[in-house]
Amino acid sequence: MPRGRRGGRVSALEGGREEEARPAAGAVQSARRASGRQPQAAAELILLRGIFEIGRDSCDVVLSERALRWQPIRPERLPGDSKYDFLHREEFVELKDIFSVKLKRRCSIKQQKSGTLLGITLFICLKKEQNKLKDSTLDLINLSEDHCDIWFRQFKKILAGFSNRPKSLKILLNPQSHKKEAAQVYYEKVEPLLKIAGIKTDVTSNVVCVGGDGSASEVAHALLLRAQKNAGLETDSILTPVGAQLPLGNVCCADHPRFTFGLAGSTNVLAHSLHGVSHVITATLHIIMGHIQPVDVCTFSTMGKFLRFGFSAMFGFGGRALAVAENHRWMSPNQRMDFAIMKALWQMIQGQFLNVSIMAIPCQCAVAPRGLAPNTRLNNGSMALITARNTSRPEFIKHLKRYASIKNQFNFPFVDTYTVEEVKVCPRSNSSGHTPEEDHGPRETASGNCFPWNVDGDLMQVASEVHVR
Repeated sequence: MPRGRRGGRVSALEGGREEEARPAAGAVQSARRASGRQPQAAAELILLRGIFEIGRDSCDVVLSERALRWQPIRPERLPGDSKYDFLHREEFVELKDIFSVKLKRRCSIKQQKSGTLLGITLFICLKKEQNKLKDSTLDLINLSEDHCDIWFRQFKKILAGFSNRPKSLKILLNPQSHKKEAAQVYYEKVEPLLKIAGIKTDVTSNVVCVGGDGSASEVAHALLLRAQKNAGLETDSILTPVGAQLPLGNVCCADHPRFTFGLAGSTNVLAHSLHGVSHVITATLHIIMGHIQPVDVCTFSTMGKFLRFGFSAMFGFGGRALAVAENHRWMSPNQRMDFAIMKALWQMIQGQFLNVSIMAIPCQCAVAPRGLAPNTRLNNGSMALITARNTSRPEFIKHLKRYASIKNQFNFPFVDTYTVEEVKVCPRSNSSGHTPEEDHGPRETASGNCFPWNVDGDLMQVASEVHVR
């Protein structure tokens, strides 16, 4: 979790054939509006200047070091024409928002590899409402091969200068994630954008995980474990881990809007915490544009032995519910979650706490808008410790339901929150004759003398204390 002297960190990478002809008037306006304040042009070096048709207008187009600007070529101004200035104002798109360029051709059935040149198509990343990103296009129409070739080569040179953007990716698909939707999401939404951006997907350079929280957590754990081995560190006892060398891209599948308190990874808390929204196109464009976000990760160890890396964990109710769910895999996911939560709520416990949550990220999601740990940040070097002490079952249920609202879920006398860099959770010893999580009927919450932990939606069974850093 924490960076600096104690912490490890994994960086999250912030998800051909020439284009056929299509109209671009709507894309032009979208590009202008999304770019915000216009960059200053006076002191910029002009790289190219020429005439292209954009939309239905012949435009004077200027390519500078930071932006592409265009303005309709002005006819003689008519007296009293109040719309003149509005219709002929300069529009622009910043170069940092362009992620690909292709020659635009009209291809017939007989022309498979080439066709009549129409101009150039720019592919642009636009900022939309609610933290979403959207891909759009801008067509620069000019039938001259020589003219378009000069501009095309200049655009390619500019795009090659964005060294932070990935050139190749290793894609890891979880075929079972989100009702087996991960493969469909990737091939229908992610892969087409990666192809447009010219990113190879058959060479391990950066890593992209398409799935839920559990899949992303497993890949992050593997990347960090490999980083420790490459650094020559002993992996049985990791006290000062190094960060992962490779960024990890996370493309979530669609949210299933059910509050599951961290069960089965169906709420995409990592994607929400990273981007502020769970949206496939947004995640993919963050990857293409090379947006990097450092993220704190926790280390889990017991009796001095390293167990795993993870972003968040729950012990008590959250661990018991996941253990019950894992023992009922034959149920459908929704039925299994509902059954596990109800079963865990009605189990008898002995101990000081009903639930202990430890989270290095805010764990935001569509059904927990404030996040499970709203007071922590992605990379502030600390983690949130949230404890729910013994209380009545109705009061604890009120606390759980509060997560799905905008009200403060911690405003209960039995809930305490802390900001910590490390914490040790010590379950009551079984040798004393009683268990901290005893239920009437078959034991479904622990394996032997082990106690269940919910780490990023995965079950971790531990027999003694757990030290989290």
